[in-house]
Amino acid sequence: MDLAVGTRLRDLRRKANLSLETVASRSDLSVGFLSQIERGLSSPSLRVLATLADVLGVGIAALFGNQGRDDGAPHGVIIRAAERAELKLWRSGISKQLLNPAGADGKLNLFLVHMEPGGSAGDELYTHGGEEAGLVLEGEMTLTVDDETWRLKTGDSFRFASRRPHRFGNPAKRAKAVVLWVNCMTGAS
Repeated sequence: MDLAVGTRLRDLRRKANLSLETVASRSDLSVGFLSQIERGLSSPSLRVLATLADVLGVGIAALFGNQGRDDGAPHGVIIRAAERAELKLWRSGISKQLLNPAGADGKLNLFLVHMEPGGSAGDELYTHGGEEAGLVLEGEMTLTVDDETWRLKTGDSFRFASRRPHRFGNPAKRAKAVVLWVNCMTGAS
């Protein structure tokens, strides 16, 4: 999985005609760390992936690559459950399934986010372009936006501008959390 994500990041960087040095400068990450990610030798956090997607001018769904095809439908309208693209952030205990057909120009993306007990986006707040909203389908999660933290339970929902510093996680020790999550890219990133 790390190699697939790294390869996709490298392809997107090259398509944007950006050097590793330029991406490093714009993301405040080292060239060495970026090189390790691109070669599949390091597992980036969700915060790092969101930052890199922002620098590359794409939504995080672009990191899923060409998986999740829609049975050959000509207009990319549906995704069968068995065909969903998935991004597993195994170090953080989070996996994201892309529920809509992948497309580099898509501004609206729907995810099913699974969080293992104790799984989180990390301790650091992060930002990226767009807007996001979600609905807790199972379990519970904590959501921090700016300097306020909420504990959301099944049936609770949220919405905020992604440029606001945020993080999330599953505070449970035994139960998974499942969240229907929407990301919308707005304007230029």
